[in-house]
Amino acid sequence: MHAELSRQTITVAPGAGAPVVPVVPAAGKTLRHLGTDDRSSQRIRIVDATLVCLARQGVHKTTFDDIARQSGFSRATVYRAFPGGKEAVLAAVVDTELARFFSQLAVAMGGATDIEDVLVAGITEAARRLLDHPALGYVRVHEAGLVTQHLAFAEMDRVLAVASTFAAPFLGRWLERDQAMRAAEQAARIVLTYLGSPSADIDLTDAADVTHIVQRFMLPGIQALRFAP
Repeated sequence: MHAELSRQTITVAPGAGAPVVPVVPAAGKTLRHLGTDDRSSQRIRIVDATLVCLARQGVHKTTFDDIARQSGFSRATVYRAFPGGKEAVLAAVVDTELARFFSQLAVAMGGATDIEDVLVAGITEAARRLLDHPALGYVRVHEAGLVTQHLAFAEMDRVLAVASTFAAPFLGRWLERDQAMRAAEQAARIVLTYLGSPSADIDLTDAADVTHIVQRFMLPGIQALRFAP
């Protein structure tokens, strides 16, 4: 999303919940997870209200007053919860949505019974969550530059590093760590490429289409990694 939003780093343990927007933080910080104990808190209510605003009018047009009005709190109350103003609210939105995204992805991948199954589950679930996210959907269509700036050069490297670090432990049940990292990065590239330019011929939200991709293009490469000297 916004340049200011890419300032925190995500640390994810196998199966743990952590990021949905393709925004990746800089090194040195830790993801703040607004957990289930905070569901009824003002901060979560404000974050969810902000998501409604973003889905309706995007990042640039959403104001601090819009967020307060949507949340049902006064401007002063929202500012007490987020003294940094709109930028602080947006940063919390990124943190929370990333946590929700990775939590959902962990559930999908955790039930896999073999390497093909875990790849199909991960790619399909990631594509569904990203494409069906209302706020991200608005940004992709109307504020595409905000997405592009986080999918280029060093920013892309950070996105792939976060995604690979999250997914590798799930693949690690069948692969060595370096092999798992490379397979996870390939899967992440497939999802991000599709997110940037959905294909009319391939639907990554369809398990049958994803199975075809995994069997034809990913598994042969993974087999080669396994038996490489």
